[in-house]
Amino acid sequence: MSHVLVVDDDAAIRTVVGQALRRAGHEVTTVETLARLDKMLAGGAPDILVTDVILPDGDGIDHIRSVAQRFPTLPIIILSAQNTLTTAVRAAEVGAYEYLPKPFDLDALTNAVAGALARRGVLVEDALPDDDRALPLIGRSQAMQSVYRIIARVVATDLTVLISGESGTGKELVARAIHDLGPRRAAPFLAINMAAIPRELIEAELFGHERGAFTGAAQRNAGRFEQAAGGTLFLDEIGDMPMEAQTRLLRVLQSGEFTTVGGARTIRTDVRIVAATNRDLGQQVVSGQFREDLFYRLNVVPIALPALRERRQDIPLLARHFLENAALQGLPRRRIDSQAVDVLVAHDWPGNVRELENMMRRLAVLARDEVIDAEAIRAMMGEARQSSHGPDDTHGGDLAAAVRSYLARLAVERPASLDDGSLYDRIIGEVERPLIEAMLARHGGNQLRTARAMGINRNTLRKRLDTLRIPVSGDDEPAD
Repeated sequence: MSHVLVVDDDAAIRTVVGQALRRAGHEVTTVETLARLDKMLAGGAPDILVTDVILPDGDGIDHIRSVAQRFPTLPIIILSAQNTLTTAVRAAEVGAYEYLPKPFDLDALTNAVAGALARRGVLVEDALPDDDRALPLIGRSQAMQSVYRIIARVVATDLTVLISGESGTGKELVARAIHDLGPRRAAPFLAINMAAIPRELIEAELFGHERGAFTGAAQRNAGRFEQAAGGTLFLDEIGDMPMEAQTRLLRVLQSGEFTTVGGARTIRTDVRIVAATNRDLGQQVVSGQFREDLFYRLNVVPIALPALRERRQDIPLLARHFLENAALQGLPRRRIDSQAVDVLVAHDWPGNVRELENMMRRLAVLARDEVIDAEAIRAMMGEARQSSHGPDDTHGGDLAAAVRSYLARLAVERPASLDDGSLYDRIIGEVERPLIEAMLARHGGNQLRTARAMGINRNTLRKRLDTLRIPVSGDDEPAD
């Protein structure tokens, strides 16, 4: 019979956990303080240790460091009501076998104890050295706990990570956390947005080019793989990568080597790849828009970020965090009352955390009172809906006004996109895709009729369909 030592200052938790583990066939001893823990350990180590973090006489994780040094093969499971990324990472640092955020499922704890006992005797090394853990990931919801736990386990490795989630869920923040907590944190972290780069320049952007490699290449330029040497390369919106660039990226991931555009010298790469997408890459593989082999190369460690509507309990914490950040940046200091918080929690947040952050920043500037009430929130939400739809949505009118409205929204939500060279392609892309899709639907998928109606030839239309990856079904016979 295995001996499990449980440390928790909550008598109810000690009772419930003790009963569950005894039913599973273990001998259980429960104590409520670190001092009692040390007294028990003086007589020898148990088979497994289960401990809380916040205890009356100290921090459980800090104390576990010395326990792990004394008993390096002792499996440790950490329980905590401090459901933050920092806690998960600290648990990984001290070599904990498992970290379970409270409230936890008793079956999950029982299974963790069984798994730890099965692996007893294996030395678990510290995952990370000490460092500043001030991270930009906020939230204690259950939906975020699995994200934190995966990050904590993957940071010390060089495994490729694929982050999926809707726009605005914080994919780049997760990528930065993985970099900043890992052994490559002293080297560069470079992000590249596949959707913001013209298709014909993606390979040169990634791998660099030699002088004279193409028109306008007046000098040699190092690509992102060279610039990020020793660090992390974040490939955002990977689902928008052209097929030919996918092929070259796959070769680099397989061989660890690349050549610049127009070059012959082989360069050895030393970067960690973290990719992100708001698309369903599995579906894109099925439809032939994304290479299956590249998908599996990227999807070594998948992290699925929940939408904000799936973690509503984090909204009050996030809102107050963003207001505090705004004040630290010199904007007026604001507070938010409970009724306003209720309005925020009830909203579905199609723009996710980014939308919430932008709204809090606007309220910091525009709210008339120091305390933001529910009426101010509702008014701001009404203005945002009108801005996002544009005046032509309801009145069928002015396309130019819609473009101006879209630019105004970008200036608030993604100000960098107004100056990063992606604006023209972004605006054209916003208009071209729905235009072609609508005209194809109008003409039953017939490309010739669609091209004539749009005033372009069928070859041009076919090229745009391929470039935009618009699936086509229907009759494509010549029109009368």
